Amino acid sequence: MKISGLIKFIFFTLLIMIFLVSCDKSLDTESIRLYVLAHDAYLLGQMDDVIEILKTQNKFSPSLILRAKAEYFSGDLENAEKTCRKAIKLRPSSLEASLYLARVLRESGDFKGAESVIENLLADNPQDIRALRLAAELASDAEKFGEAALFLDRAAEYSAESAMVLLDRARLRWIAGRGSEALEDLSRARAMLPWDTPLIRSISNLERTIKEVM
Repeated sequence: MKISGLIKFIFFTLLIMIFLVSCDKSLDTESIRLYVLAHDAYLLGQMDDVIEILKTQNKFSPSLILRAKAEYFSGDLENAEKTCRKAIKLRPSSLEASLYLARVLRESGDFKGAESVIENLLADNPQDIRALRLAAELASDAEKFGEAALFLDRAAEYSAESAMVLLDRARLRWIAGRGSEALEDLSRARAMLPWDTPLIRSISNLERTIKEVM
């Protein structure tokens, strides 16, 4: 089986698992098949195809979010907002749907609405870097530059967590014999750190070990 085919198989299997544990009994394998098809189109930048494939899908939250993103990137802000709200109504805890709703509202000129969505997001997800960045952008729009800087300081602080993810993946890649990819992860991890931290030592030690062996 080719790698791309294997990835699609794994992806489809994971979605089947989501379907099996979902409490929405109206879902079926056709809904998941359409989502996989639309996801492929999304990765190719074919937003119109994504919207067409998912136009009747209103019971599966991932499909609604994907359609909303396609509508957003196509410039159809009115429908993107409607679809985001449907996704949130179906699954109120959806971080991504709320993020895109805030972006849509901001670009539509509804800054108060966007700020309200972001405030609720940060209340539940105070460490989410995407929400913090959008909060900083909204603060800048309102010329609250000190507030924007505070949001970005928090985002920079939490970016260290992402650096740790890359460090962990670098270790796994090194164990798997993929030294070059491990070094790429370490380089990215180093660039993500906002200041000199003890994590730098771990990154440097692993880099030195890999380079000595390679």
